[in-house]
Amino acid sequence: MPLSEVPGPGEVPHGDPVAPVSRRSRPSDVLESHRWAAAHDRLVAALVELIRIPSINPPNPPGPELDAARAIAALLAASGVHATVYEPVPGRGSVVARLRGDGTGGDPLLLLSHLDVVPAPADRWTHDPFGGEIADGYVYGRGAVDMKDLVAMEVEVVRMLADDARAAGLDPAIDPIPGLRRDILLAITADEEAGGVDGIGWLVDHHPEHLRAAGALNESGGVSLEIAGRRLYPIQVAEKGYAVYRITVHGTWGHGSMPRPDNAAVMAAEAIRRLAIPGALRVTPVMRAFFEEAAAALGGEAATLLRAMASGEVGRAEAAIDRLCAPVYARAARALLRDTVSPNVIHSGVKYNVIPGEATIELDCRLLPGTDEPAMRAEIEARLGAELVAASTIELVTTMPPVVATSDSPLYRVLEEAIRGADPEGVPLPVMAPFATDAKLLVRLGVPAYGFSPLRLASDESYLERYHGVDERVGLDALRWGLPVLYDAVLRFCG
Repeated sequence: MPLSEVPGPGEVPHGDPVAPVSRRSRPSDVLESHRWAAAHDRLVAALVELIRIPSINPPNPPGPELDAARAIAALLAASGVHATVYEPVPGRGSVVARLRGDGTGGDPLLLLSHLDVVPAPADRWTHDPFGGEIADGYVYGRGAVDMKDLVAMEVEVVRMLADDARAAGLDPAIDPIPGLRRDILLAITADEEAGGVDGIGWLVDHHPEHLRAAGALNESGGVSLEIAGRRLYPIQVAEKGYAVYRITVHGTWGHGSMPRPDNAAVMAAEAIRRLAIPGALRVTPVMRAFFEEAAAALGGEAATLLRAMASGEVGRAEAAIDRLCAPVYARAARALLRDTVSPNVIHSGVKYNVIPGEATIELDCRLLPGTDEPAMRAEIEARLGAELVAASTIELVTTMPPVVATSDSPLYRVLEEAIRGADPEGVPLPVMAPFATDAKLLVRLGVPAYGFSPLRLASDESYLERYHGVDERVGLDALRWGLPVLYDAVLRFCG
């Protein structure tokens, strides 16, 4: 079947518009198994190469993010795809590319990802965090999950389409790709782990043509989660906002031999105790949809517990989370049901026998949709109380609002279909992420982003713990399953 004849969303061969999407209608089924085996091998090789580039943010010294961008450009060039590398700050590079469709299908699809990673203390790992080692069916290394796995998957989808064009005697750098009705944009950015200002933020301000699209596929979604014997595939449609504050507590300097209540360290300790108390529970529309759709799919006791989480009643929700969720997912569930305040950095004192007159607390606050920064500041002041507020200076360091995309869109429905095509028993459903991604800055162009890095995991996988974790790794079988799912999503939306 030529690419141009691959059935679109909701269709099957012979044009029956009402027949359900089936496993046989997947665009990926057009390709023979040996082609997928070769694509998987190339994907893994690219992932290993990228992990071995220590693109740590902040770079010290600068350069590895640019090296990673250039490596991606070289991979694309090997398939005839022209890529542009931008370096707005020395050593910090982002790479963009475009495949052209015939222009009849509407605005492009953006494949978005980032190439920077957080530091990885090697002494805590069982494998070199920047070795890209393959062991026990996994690729180990910093970025294997966050998020060079999706980088490699997106690059491989683009390369596969370009290879098809070249096989047809076309130049993918300038010619429309046969069967594509929309353009495909690829943007792999720097600086996401530090807010994205010098990555996607710079592209938004200086080269928005590389990003303007009908929608974007981004990190953190489409990864299987097993509950009560069923596989759920949460697709990220929203993410919490954030506000970072620096609180300076002012006490009185003195001699350590004569303790006093206005010791700034003691005052800061009390401030931290008050700030760390969990806030009020609030169920947003996205999370209500997640709980209710999961309940409908699972039934039984799991459904009862999920509906308790959606109830908004603190006691019922907390008890249900403890009964249904493993610890890592319990933490995530609680974070998605309230605004959170996490005191993460504390500085005070100059010497053991000097009572400190000043202490500094840095707060990471995450905001649900419906909460803005002034409301978050008011919550902090309320928790501290009038006496501590009067003794403190509260400084806003940085903030970004929550982001929400609709699940009632053609692109979201395509993502659902891609999951169901690969796992007919799987349950795709919308979810919110407790953390931030480049979608925060992409929203300035009005481009909705969906977290979709499809992986099917073993039931005992603790995937969330791998983000920024020790021995970060991704399974070879998970990548083998996910690559054709991403391919299907791209082809269904753009073909």
